[in-house]
Amino acid sequence: MAGASRTGPANPHLLPATTHSYLARAAESLQEAMLARDVPSRYACAHVAALRAAAALLAARAHPAPGGRRRQKNAWVLLAEVAPELSEWATFFAAGAGKRAAAEAGSTRAVNEREADDLVRDADRFLAVVESTLGLVPHTAAPGRLLTATGPGGQTGVA
Repeated sequence: MAGASRTGPANPHLLPATTHSYLARAAESLQEAMLARDVPSRYACAHVAALRAAAALLAARAHPAPGGRRRQKNAWVLLAEVAPELSEWATFFAAGAGKRAAAEAGSTRAVNEREADDLVRDADRFLAVVESTLGLVPHTAAPGRLLTATGPGGQTGVA
């Protein structure tokens, strides 16, 4: 795990501006997902919201490895390394990347309505988990979207 830091700033006010920017963009993508009328857009926007939440945590915790360029890794791999407590979330969202790509390409068969709605709820919960992990007050879940506290894939329980 070269170059990765497992601890973030003790004071949430010391978080980098990029972290706050990614969190704001994640919330915007989540809102877009909730308002999307078509299923592929809802799924894609929800997945992008989760990706931006992951980027916020990476901006706060990840540090470049010394010694120059290393092998590139996707955000979900990096998230699991930098925040091992979120590795289940990383695995879950990484598994949906192909569906997101198909949905963004306009495929109406890539995902169904239930999958899209479930992903909106999961992305909403993940954003709250990231906010809490960063020492911030988690946003309030959208009314009617989160009925229970869930983990990746809609598993109920403590996150």
